[in-house]
Amino acid sequence: MEPILQIKNLTHTYGIGTPFQRSAVEDMSFDVREGEFLGIIGHTGSGKSTLIQHLNGLLRPTSGQILLGGKDIWAEPKKIRDVRFRVGLVFQYPEYQLFEETVYKDIAFGPANQGKTGEELDRCVREAARLVGIRDEQLDKSPFELSGGQKRRVALAGVLAMEPEVLILDEPTAGLDPAGRENLMANIRDYHRNKGNTIILVSHSMDEIAQNVERILVLKSARILMSGTPAEVFARADELITAGLDVPQVTRVAMALKARGVDIDPAVYTVEALERQLLALRKGGAVC
Repeated sequence: MEPILQIKNLTHTYGIGTPFQRSAVEDMSFDVREGEFLGIIGHTGSGKSTLIQHLNGLLRPTSGQILLGGKDIWAEPKKIRDVRFRVGLVFQYPEYQLFEETVYKDIAFGPANQGKTGEELDRCVREAARLVGIRDEQLDKSPFELSGGQKRRVALAGVLAMEPEVLILDEPTAGLDPAGRENLMANIRDYHRNKGNTIILVSHSMDEIAQNVERILVLKSARILMSGTPAEVFARADELITAGLDVPQVTRVAMALKARGVDIDPAVYTVEALERQLLALRKGGAVC
């Protein structure tokens, strides 16, 4: 099966011809499979934000290509708006982009711009609201009466209502309390499970990435440092730490136990996996 997104030798250079010239993304190539839940992680300045703004045509490459469904998204520049409907991007703190007088109207704004009307528009709005946990009685409220976490859900629903093939989430839980973070991520997991659409999650949190995605892309200094399943990436935890990146707290605990002579695999990244290893050792008499 052909990947839904193909990034080919992508480079984006700011300030060309000036003393401030720098490449935020340099010769980057990777594929995103249809239905995949991909995590992208890296330091501030690693190229994450610049990269994802290319995936729906908000930025145009200095060189290289972005293929969506096998077609270069810039082959017909006048149709780039259609690409943005197919690849939905939810920026960090999207609640600051709410502006309509009711939650319903805010969610309806995107799909209405796609040309949806009547029953089809109503279905998209209500289904998107339901997917992110917004109740029917909240649809007639002003979005500005809602809590920060609820506003975040409204903004997310506005993108989901456009029924994108690819959903890109840039730090979706930034600024939320722990309960709000987990509730929102649970909504996103449910959406992925129910719809099977492709999701790209950008996060500073290794724990958030580890607990949700199928594959991780690690960026450093405008390039891809490593790519693989969570197990493959966290097996290289020492390398991640040397590069100044974090690892999940559970992986740090496992690494500390290993350093103290406990015979476990330090590449674990969930509490359940660490618990299984420790219970197995205990049964074998190795851990008291």
